[in-house]
Amino acid sequence: MRLTWTVTPLVLREPLRISRSVMARRDAVQLTVAHEGLRGHGEAVTSVHHRLDVERITGLLRRLRPALEELPGPEEALAAVPGLLPGAPGVLAAVDAALHDLVGKRRGLPVHALWGRRWSETATACTVGIGQDPAPVLGRGFRLIKIKLGGGDDVARVRAIRRAAPGARLLLDPNGAWTAEQAVRILDEVAPLEVEAVEQPVAPGNVDDLAWVAARSAIPVVADEDARTLRDVENLRGAVHGVNVKLAECGGLTAARRIVGFARRHGLHVMLGCQVASSLGIAPAVHLVPAARWADLDGHLLLAEDPWTGIGGHDGVLRLSGRPGLGVRAA
Repeated sequence: MRLTWTVTPLVLREPLRISRSVMARRDAVQLTVAHEGLRGHGEAVTSVHHRLDVERITGLLRRLRPALEELPGPEEALAAVPGLLPGAPGVLAAVDAALHDLVGKRRGLPVHALWGRRWSETATACTVGIGQDPAPVLGRGFRLIKIKLGGGDDVARVRAIRRAAPGARLLLDPNGAWTAEQAVRILDEVAPLEVEAVEQPVAPGNVDDLAWVAARSAIPVVADEDARTLRDVENLRGAVHGVNVKLAECGGLTAARRIVGFARRHGLHVMLGCQVASSLGIAPAVHLVPAARWADLDGHLLLAEDPWTGIGGHDGVLRLSGRPGLGVRAA
């Protein structure tokens, strides 16, 4: 096998503001694993929050390349790579995606079919940032809206968007900006607005606070930053109503399938989340959609120009191409 990569800038259609930052662009390291005439693709994106820049991503790939290229095939590499990239889940997820893409192409099957799953089109949330006008999102047909909060009068913000979208399904995400007491008060006020769930209402790192809010909230509480690994999710059993699984934070499809399986066995709702990324970066999680209650896979929809295509979503509905592997191709 041969590992190569390129760096591509991803510019957002408009800056995205959340409670802890504002983002206008990021860089994507798009990698290729070639084997026996076929190529599998994956993507790792830069993140200030995760201290992941182009130099670190490409440095890890350089260290991985000799060991990866000595392995006999992608199936063996899927088993070996987690031990070769400890502590770098975003890069591991990209390599894991490329290997799954390659296995699917070798077998002539979409990735979800490798696991015996059927896949049909599904709605995805679209994110409305703090201060952002929701009208363009609603005008494109989205019926599942994620509202970023933590920037002012959050109750008024939710009420305004509910008035603008009386039939939409709403998810809230303050990115840990509230105190436990604030969270309970705000969630109590917006509960009559038929909100489906709230992600990470309090700062990560204190499961007791998260559980305290969940026990007092009529709106389901979904752990996000506190649910990055299988061990995290095991510790959340009985504390929250659901978990947000992000491949770039848990290490890719291989790890995510274990987390999703545990969550479902123990009565935790599953949300599939993402970072801002191209269709290539979002595609792996799309193959897990049948196991999730909510798909929040809109990272590619926030871009001014997406260098990949194949998962749909521009009208609020994800649609896989049906091609083998991840099902994406360069635009």
